[in-house]
Amino acid sequence: MKFLIALIAWAILFVLCWPLALIAIVLWPIAWLISLPFRLVGITFFAIFALLKAILFLPARILGWRPNQAQTARAAT
Repeated sequence: MKFLIALIAWAILFVLCWPLALIAIVLWPIAWLISLPFRLVGITFFAIFALLKAILFLPARILGWRPNQAQTARAAT
């Protein structure tokens, strides 16, 4: 769905200002390549925090604590 919206937006831009649309289609892969390291850093931080959470909650899990339905539903939203 995102691709379809982006394609329609690009087509509208192409009709309104074709040089800008051509520049956008050429520069988009370059911007994507530049953003890759930031995505990897974000994934790494998410993994680190998930590991810390697992380590901190390990004693409670060993003692038999399980999240109840209210906590599970609240965490999902």
